[in-house]
Amino acid sequence: MNTIHVDVVSAEELIFSGEARFVALPGEAGELGVHPRHTPLITRVKPGSVRIELADGSEEFVFVAGGIIEVQPDSVTVLSDTAIRGKDLDEERANAAKALAEEALRNAKSKVDLAVAQSELHVLVAQIAALRRFQNKR
Repeated sequence: MNTIHVDVVSAEELIFSGEARFVALPGEAGELGVHPRHTPLITRVKPGSVRIELADGSEEFVFVAGGIIEVQPDSVTVLSDTAIRGKDLDEERANAAKALAEEALRNAKSKVDLAVAQSELHVLVAQIAALRRFQNKR
């Protein structure tokens, strides 16, 4: 069976490392799917869910808050400042953070404050969507 080695790395730790049959994630220009022997590429990753189909057919989910992906014919590396295993996502915490980001958006006093709040809100909305996607797959 053909597999590709996948590493998902956050700023703090290696989140996932293993062999996979397929990887899907939100690329800069849309959903990106990677099979073994994929053409090499480097591109940005938008906030969202990385779905890793393991060699045994099971799936692993990881939320990334954006980042970079490097694809080689025999490996995929996803680098993200923030990456959270699907099983570690906390809906209550994500919803509380989203409420804080919405409040910061309403109270923004400058364009910089507005941009920061919008960025945080975008990431949190993607995290909640990834969480729901993970919950529906269990």
